[in-house]
Amino acid sequence: MRLQTSAGLLPLISLTTALTETPFLGFPSPWISPDPSDAEWQAAYEKAAAFVSQLTLTEKVNLTTGTGWEGDRCIGKTGSVPRLGFEGFCLMDGPLGVRYVDKASAFPAGMNAAATFSKRLIRARGEAMGEEFRGKGVDVQLGPVAGALGRTPQGGRNWEGFSPDPYLTGVAIAETIRGIQSRGVIACAKHYILNEQEHFRGSVDVRIGDKTMHELYLWPFADAVRAGVGSVMCSYNRVNGTYACENEWVQNYLLKSELGFRGFVMSDWGAQHSTLGSALSGLDMAMPGDMMGPPSASSPPYGSHWGGALTQAVLKGEVPQWRLDDMVTRIMTSFFRVHVGSYTSRPEPNFSAWTRNTTGPQYKYSNRPWTTVNSHVDVQANHSALIRELAAKSTVILKNTGILPLSKSSLTSLAVIGNDAHDNPNGPNSCPERACINGTVAMGYGSGTTDFPYLISPATALLGLSQEHNITFFNTTSNWDLTTAQSTASNASVAIVFATATSGENFVSIDGNAGDRNNLTLWDNGDALIRAVAAVNPNTIVVLHTSGPVVIDHADKHPNISAILWAGFPGQESGNGLADVLFGDVHPQGRSPFTWGKDLESYGVELLTVAPDPRSPRQEFPEGVFIDYRWFLSEGKGERGRVTYGFGHGLGYTEFEYGDLVVERVGGRGGYEVNKGKTIPAPVMGEVVDIGDVEGWTEPDGFEGWRIPRYVYPWVNATVYNSENGTARSPGIGDFPPEARDGGVQEELPAGGKEGGNEGLYEVLFEVKVDVKNAGTREGVEVVQLVSCLVCFFCCDPVRLMMNSTSHPTTLSPPLSSSAALTTSSSPPTPPKPSPSPSPVVTLASGTPKPRTGRFSPSISRPSLSGRARWI
Repeated sequence: MRLQTSAGLLPLISLTTALTETPFLGFPSPWISPDPSDAEWQAAYEKAAAFVSQLTLTEKVNLTTGTGWEGDRCIGKTGSVPRLGFEGFCLMDGPLGVRYVDKASAFPAGMNAAATFSKRLIRARGEAMGEEFRGKGVDVQLGPVAGALGRTPQGGRNWEGFSPDPYLTGVAIAETIRGIQSRGVIACAKHYILNEQEHFRGSVDVRIGDKTMHELYLWPFADAVRAGVGSVMCSYNRVNGTYACENEWVQNYLLKSELGFRGFVMSDWGAQHSTLGSALSGLDMAMPGDMMGPPSASSPPYGSHWGGALTQAVLKGEVPQWRLDDMVTRIMTSFFRVHVGSYTSRPEPNFSAWTRNTTGPQYKYSNRPWTTVNSHVDVQANHSALIRELAAKSTVILKNTGILPLSKSSLTSLAVIGNDAHDNPNGPNSCPERACINGTVAMGYGSGTTDFPYLISPATALLGLSQEHNITFFNTTSNWDLTTAQSTASNASVAIVFATATSGENFVSIDGNAGDRNNLTLWDNGDALIRAVAAVNPNTIVVLHTSGPVVIDHADKHPNISAILWAGFPGQESGNGLADVLFGDVHPQGRSPFTWGKDLESYGVELLTVAPDPRSPRQEFPEGVFIDYRWFLSEGKGERGRVTYGFGHGLGYTEFEYGDLVVERVGGRGGYEVNKGKTIPAPVMGEVVDIGDVEGWTEPDGFEGWRIPRYVYPWVNATVYNSENGTARSPGIGDFPPEARDGGVQEELPAGGKEGGNEGLYEVLFEVKVDVKNAGTREGVEVVQLVSCLVCFFCCDPVRLMMNSTSHPTTLSPPLSSSAALTTSSSPPTPPKPSPSPSPVVTLASGTPKPRTGRFSPSISRPSLSGRARWI
């Protein structure tokens, strides 16, 4: 869009311009338009345009606004178009399965999927989740997650996403999106953007510059857009002074213009704060539609920032009709884009998120009408096999002195110790939102969870295996009775001790941990339990179910601790997947998706837990792009040697040899072509609304008796319309420049042009090949580690590496060999700004490229690389 300034800009614009060092105007909100070069997109767009052209003003508003919290059977539900027989959209959490339903699977967390470093498994997980959401009649899955990215290791919702490495997260989110949407369900990439902690998440003002935004936090969302994601959820926090859901730099400029996002932006639940600010700054769908509570004196006149308020804003000319039309066209294009092939039909919701009973109220809040709300449809299919495979192949062996794999024939006795190994005596779903540590932990807590259809605990799986192979089995559940733990451990030839540290969302607190973890120690006396068991058994194995890294250096150095495994949050097949790895039935391939520092302070970042004014907390990111391994490896930070286990670390059961490394330049000689395109004028769909004419847009006569309490309707109230403060607008229309409502031809950004940004930014530049040979005595899966640097005068900067078309790790039997290939590529845009950078590890599976990220050197040859390299 236009890069210009205006005297009438909000204070945010000058603030953001200063912080980003980029003069910009994020208005008007970009609109989508036909694209004959993309047949799949064009077909969806044409269907959407034809549909939207039939809609009245209030029908359009209905599809943009949720009906209210507990206003229907789904977590989020938009209004419908009864005249055309189109039911409103059903939106449901979450990133690892369908929340608040029965007979659905509990998949491993996103961080576990990332730990496999397998595109095949990540895609398969997305496909399976998509099948289950579709089977329940859900239109939009509220996932996957790229925010929180993982700036701080104790971030409450890091486990919902994939990794603090933006490239690994980018690959994982893209594959997950492709999997979900291939099954006729719209994926929602969230939480956009900088929602990096739970403390103060609804009010914190994150001040960030253009470089850090582009090179770290925006990166995986660029991959999501390039994968064709249908929706993006804006987050609770402020960015450079303005809430994310009404931030024109974040939504209009970066997402819709620079990255070319062609789907719709929805608000997180309650993250919308105004009518005009959100509409003009790029929001397309308001969730849940109301204020998430009973009306109060501070509530907007319509009980919603949109609904009737949006209709009124259009009738008053404050929101141009083309902006509303674009909202609905984006929504419907995303719908038609996934409803293709075998998935053109649209199952209706067959559940209620608010009750497990077969009958109940259609509209929970109003408690009426009473009807069948749950059909108890079983959507699990055979997904348990995939879940078990993911649980096993995401398990990371951090330490192994040779005790693993355990032998079923020679192992005589086994002790399983710790609360985290055992079943919750009250059932796996007895703690609401999984907010407890009573029994084994297989997912975090909060809205990113789902109900377990069942949960195989490690103790259950290991007991069954012990009985099958005549292994004497001992166990104890208490983490605090160390005397019993030691007695149990001393009786066994091998002792496996379990410990956990969980995290989640801030509306739930466990032992003073309000979403974010207070520290990086193990919970429930876990560290003391490990020390006590190791003191009496020289063959101690430690298993960790944690939401991220913990301080475990004491176990790494303990001579009696022979192995340490990180199992993360493995989902319903937790125990079976772990047993498969412990006894060698599955070849270990898990690699740590984050760094294990020796202490919390070594990470160089701080969680904001105290603010001078808790109502307006402000957060800086002084570390810039240097988080996780970048911080530990960066020059001049004094952090070298303060790592217990590095990013990408993980052991296997065999050895591999490498040879014949070949680096070949395959592209990058043609130069970078900036985008010089222009938009068409903003399309207006259907009948043009007469500004100022309220007739026909008020509640139909006789409807009052049918009105559902607190349900959000699209009609205008004539009394409210004629009052001075009729539209809930903060800021008012005078606070926006004329460009905010300009639907004329616009110049596109030079870095834009396609979904994900300019095509030239993704050009493959180099191909690297290496032969990998299994030189051991067992089958195994290798994840190749590669550091690739371009020479500069002051630093060694890592090159971004991309996976080629192969999509899953290859198992090699000795002495077989395989050729692993990877390609270096350019990346989404950001202005060059030289600075020292670490050399990241590049991971790829034997025979299958598994990439890591990097950047091109800011050397004197930089002009020849201009526009094709992303700086990280």
